[in-house]
Amino acid sequence: MTFRSIVFAASSTLALMAGTAFAKDSVTIGMQLEPPHLDPTSAAAGAIDQVLYSNVFEGLTRFMGDGSVVPGLAKSWEISADGLSYTFHLNQGVTFHDGTTMDAEDVKFSLDRARAEDSTNAQKALFADIASVDVVDPATVKVTLSKANGNMLFNLAWGDAVIVAPESIDDIKTAPVGTGAFKFAGWVQGDSISLEKNADYWGTPAVLDGATFKFISDPTAAFAAVMAEDLDAFSAFPAPENLPQFDADPRFQVLVGSTEGETILSTNNLKAPFDDIRVRQALAHAVDRQAIIDGAMFGYGTPIGSHFAPHHPAYVDLTGQSAYDPERAKALLAEAGLADGFKTTLHLPPPSYARRGGEIVAAQLAQVGIEAEIINVEWAQWLETVFRGKDFGLTIVSHTEPMDIGIYARPDYYFQYDNPEFQELMTSLNATTDPDQRMAMLKQAQETIANDYVNGYLFQMASLSVAKADLQGLWANAPTQAIDLTAVSWAD
Repeated sequence: MTFRSIVFAASSTLALMAGTAFAKDSVTIGMQLEPPHLDPTSAAAGAIDQVLYSNVFEGLTRFMGDGSVVPGLAKSWEISADGLSYTFHLNQGVTFHDGTTMDAEDVKFSLDRARAEDSTNAQKALFADIASVDVVDPATVKVTLSKANGNMLFNLAWGDAVIVAPESIDDIKTAPVGTGAFKFAGWVQGDSISLEKNADYWGTPAVLDGATFKFISDPTAAFAAVMAEDLDAFSAFPAPENLPQFDADPRFQVLVGSTEGETILSTNNLKAPFDDIRVRQALAHAVDRQAIIDGAMFGYGTPIGSHFAPHHPAYVDLTGQSAYDPERAKALLAEAGLADGFKTTLHLPPPSYARRGGEIVAAQLAQVGIEAEIINVEWAQWLETVFRGKDFGLTIVSHTEPMDIGIYARPDYYFQYDNPEFQELMTSLNATTDPDQRMAMLKQAQETIANDYVNGYLFQMASLSVAKADLQGLWANAPTQAIDLTAVSWAD
């Protein structure tokens, strides 16, 4: 080998080492769904929070990976003896990414905007008990409630409750400005969103210099991208059949945890014939949950009989109430005057749990005489047609918001369940702070919606992610819809 060759080889090696070192300053994360826009306070799409929660936007409180609620932009608070007022003390020296100061006026703006009559916040009900938000001084905010709400600190940790600024609100959907450890750097629609480290972050700074969220909807393409190491991790990996292969490969780690994702066969309760409880009960008995878990999720998932996470201490196992029994389903349809069955639609959004699960569900329904026309829709179409338009018969979707059984108290919610007794129960629950009483009410709530067969309750989604072996700090569990990168780093 000549001296020139030696120099070239050495230079090439140093370049590769430098390139590797540079790569270790950032991460590329795969995810299946692309956000429709970047305002977490005005849409139900979980992909928005996956990218932005905690990374870019922060709330007064926040969720941690174990599901606990801890201080966020509020460093502390006092609650009045009657539970009607919360006084929040804000961290000082906090600035938005555009350099403007975050203070009590921004908190008031954000909470008033979320609860306004014309608010487009997808979880507006979280703020319904707030009567007023008052600025005490730049570092102190007083939130007064119309009635006590034992969930208030929990509610304020949601992505829908993050603090935004009036100066940047007009462009929030395409150029979000928050207070988080990362700043929005760019969005190549249809491909990726990039973040960069916020050098002026008020709290513990991020270790990473940047991150790219890459959108790959096809499970086969997702597998290929991870295997080729084009990605450093894939959150909510869409092809669970491939997980054993990754688990056996020393280059990767497989993270299996719990989620808040109740996956349901959502039913339009006001659309005939689903306005008949016997038809909804027939649906429940026509579906074999375990077959769906095995066929669509390759065994990953926990059967559920109500809209509640099995890992919660108040969980009641109600799966036996709607056990797979096709003959019972046929008898119930006959009682409802539908002995010959009926036709309906089954809208399926892009995630594999819905597309794969939908094929299985449609085949099971056909066995009892229900012909479900599968309509595959993109996420934006699902939001427009099903969620907002309520123009559907059946759909399959995973509700990944934390502790969200309260959605059944909203008659105008997309599955249109209207039960005044349940609504009163939720009102009482919100006003109750005693843990034992709350536990009993949560159990009653599960039993009520199970008895009414509001939806077909399928399974609790498992949190399944794949990452390179030396990437650390990723959440295994998914207590909320988030890919929190604030504590992520590469092992030395």
